[in-house]
Amino acid sequence: MCGVVGIVSTEPVAQALYNALTVLQHRGQDAAGIVTWGEEFGLKQRKSNGLVRDVFRQRHMINLTGHVGIGHVRYPIPPPGRGWLSRGSASSPRSQTRCG
Repeated sequence: MCGVVGIVSTEPVAQALYNALTVLQHRGQDAAGIVTWGEEFGLKQRKSNGLVRDVFRQRHMINLTGHVGIGHVRYPIPPPGRGWLSRGSASSPRSQTRCG
């Protein structure tokens, strides 16, 4: 299970994405990520394992500049053939939200 949110705005979107991910936290508590885009700074990304409040600190939010963005929360994906009852373990490369 996971939760995804996207925003296109004339204002910076990082805080709105963070707020939306905290609301979607029940859809995934394993990892979270945000990617933002702006003409001036290009793509900016932050992703890690953990709850939304633990993944995004003030120092991370400052770097997420842009007026377009997408955020994602997730539960672990099981290894192939293992089934959903034996959820896979968390690892940083599997924290989704890919950029580049």
